[in-house]
Parts: sequence; structure tokens; C-alpha cells
Amino acid sequence: MQTTQHSSLTPEAAQVLREAVLSSQMKRSRPRAVELPPRLNLRNQAATNSQYHPHQVKEMEEASYSKSMNATLASTPKKHSWQGQRKQRKGSLVLYALRLLILGVGISAIAGTLLSVLDPTTRIISEEVQTATVQATQQEQASDAIVPGSALKLSQEIMPLKTVVQQLAAKHPKLLPGVFFVDLDTGAYLDLNGDSTFAAASMIKVPILVAFFQDVDAGKIRLDEKLTLKKELIGGGSGDMQYKSPGTQFTALETATKMITISDNTATNLLIERLGGAAALNQRFQKWGLTVTEIRNLLPDLSGTNTTSPEDLGHLMALVNQGDLVSLKSRDRLLDIMRRTVTATLLPRGLGEGATIAHKTGDIGSLVGDVGLVDMPSGKRYIAVAMVKRPHNNSEAKELIRQISKAAYQQFSSLTVNEAMPTKPFITTTPVQGVGQQSR
Repeated sequence: MQTTQHSSLTPEAAQVLREAVLSSQMKRSRPRAVELPPRLNLRNQAATNSQYHPHQVKEMEEASYSKSMNATLASTPKKHSWQGQRKQRKGSLVLYALRLLILGVGISAIAGTLLSVLDPTTRIISEEVQTATVQATQQEQASDAIVPGSALKLSQEIMPLKTVVQQLAAKHPKLLPGVFFVDLDTGAYLDLNGDSTFAAASMIKVPILVAFFQDVDAGKIRLDEKLTLKKELIGGGSGDMQYKSPGTQFTALETATKMITISDNTATNLLIERLGGAAALNQRFQKWGLTVTEIRNLLPDLSGTNTTSPEDLGHLMALVNQGDLVSLKSRDRLLDIMRRTVTATLLPRGLGEGATIAHKTGDIGSLVGDVGLVDMPSGKRYIAVAMVKRPHNNSEAKELIRQISKAAYQQFSSLTVNEAMPTKPFITTTPVQGVGQQSR
């Protein structure tokens, strides 16, 4: 009976059936079982229906069974179709894993960025570095952008004052004065030999002081930094650091203060070295627009090889006053140091009551001078520079500076020219013996 059933299958149906049986025996593939259709029992129907012969009923059964079997086998999945689906599922898993990996990397990067931004320590350090960099860059750009004379807005020369100064100078034919005064409120000025080159003496210490505070602002030097005294930097003349043993240490601020207040030559030499040497400082002076200011020798420079001019020093004080070279904080420190200058026998002697001056003197055998910013009780501020070439240690040079200072102060106080002229002799200090042997 079974043989008869299979022999009636079509070749294609038989082949599919064999493949299904073999696939069911393999462990790695488990296709679903083929459900054979129920065999039609037409014989019972034939028993009740006399129109069909028993032989015809049998043939009808076999035909119906073969047709159902072929339809069932046609709907059964084949072996190669099941393997393709398996490979497709494997590919989907790999693609899904890659997508998860990419997503994880992206989330990690975003999280790291957020943590670095939200971390206060990282943010503060980053802001400090950026601020220091910006300040240093701005300072360098400001230095490079300075044009000679740009800080001073000169309006009209004060001819009555110039006449007075010329008359005072005529009384001292052996002296050659260089005078430069500027009213910072109006731009009115006095210029007498202002562009002439003079020995700088200790007035060279003013641009060095400015360079020092410029480097403080740039973070290149700290106020509490220790500077070590070296034998080759010890300079005679003014100051007390020369009496310290080599190897002694001083803070940078103490050194800068001594350089100005007591005109310490050894302190000056320490700062020249610390700021990069004379050549580096001279290049900086040129960038500031100082045309003839130059360091050629360490202090004391008794022969006067270091040079400057009244206009250079006036221009420098204007830059300091405007905050073009140093920060306002450093400017205030700088002017405070200059107000404590011990020697007060030149420009300060010509000022009226209530006036103050931040200044620095210079005194060698061939020259005496003073440069400063004067603040009047009225609130007016003006630049004052007076330098006098003289025969060796000639005491008249100091007296001439005092008279010029008094005439200028009276002029800036809106007094008439006649009132500006001295009505009584100035007190002349007796020259100290050996003063020409020091740089002050």
C-alpha cells in the first residue's frame, strides 16, 4: 500500500521529500516536519454510492493523495533557503554590534567633553593660561605699535615760559640746558634743546624700571623673585648693595626700589642682567620710540656713555602716565617708588606747597638732571625734564634746574610771566665733595 502511494508521486515531489527526510537527520539543521495530508477515504463513500466501481474509487484516492502531497511539499522550506536566512541573521548581528560600538564611542567623547567643561579646576587653569597669554600678546602688540611722540598730544609752545627759561640760561653761559615740560591737560609745552643727546647718568634707571614692570605684567618676573648678587655686577658710587657679599639675595621688588629711591648702582646692574642685558633693553627702548636712549655700560657710568634726551624721557613719562607700557596697577607701583626718591634738591625745590613729584635724578661730573611727573594741588599734572651739561661738578647747573622748575610751576599755576620770574635768590646747596665720583 505504501509503495503504491510513493510511486504515484511526481519526480519533483519525490526529490523534495527525500531532501526533507535527509535534512531532518542533520543536527545542525532542524526543519519543521512535513505534515502529510490525511488520506481521503473514498471507499466508504463508494459503499454508499453505487455509481462508482471499486477500482475507480481506488484510482480517485491515489490521485487526490498525490495532488495534496505535491502541494504540501511545494510549501515546505528547502535546505538552501534555511541556510541563507541563517547567514542573513548573522550579518544582521554583526551590523548591529558595529552600530553599538560607534554609538558607544560617540557617547564617550561627548561625556569627556562635558566633564572637562564642567570640571572647575580644569576650567580655572584654562582661563588663567588664556588670560596670561592674551595679556602677554597685548603687551607685545602695544609695545610694537608705539610711534615716537604718539603719547604726547602737543598743542602750542608756551612762549612766555620759554623766554623766561632762555633768560635764566643766559645768566649761566658755561651751561647747556635741555628742557622739556608738557601740560598733560592742555598739551601746552616748553622745548629748549629737547632733542639734544645728553649723558643719562642715573636717569637711565627710569626706562629700566619701566621695563621691569612690563615684564612683571607679562609674567616673566615675579616681585618676590630672588636675585643673587654677583661680584661682576657690584657697582660703586650710590647705594648700599655694593657692601653685601656676593651670593646675597634680594627680591626683585626690593632691587627695583633701591635702584630708584637711593639710586643704587649695584641694584641697577642686577636688573639689567635679569631683564636680558643691555642689548635687549636697548631694542625695547627703540620700540617705545626712545630715539637716543641707550645703555652702553653698567653703572656707575661716570664717563657718561649711557645716553638719553629730554624729549625721550618726556615721551617715556607720557607713556607711563597713559598706561601704554605697563598696566595701571604697575603704573601706580612705579610712580609710588619714584615719589620716594631720596634726593630732592632739583625739581622738587621749585614746586609750590602741596605739590608732589614722582621723579629720578642723575648726577655725574659732566651732567646733572631730573625727570618726573608733577601733581599740583589744583589737580593738574605735567611732565618735567631738565638736564644741564656743565663743567666738571659746576654747582650752577643745579641752581639753574631749580629756577627753571619754579618758573614752570608758576606758569602752570596760571601766573603771569612777571610773577614767574624769581624775585629773590634761590638757596644754592653746597656741592658735596666727590659728588662727581658717584652716579645718582
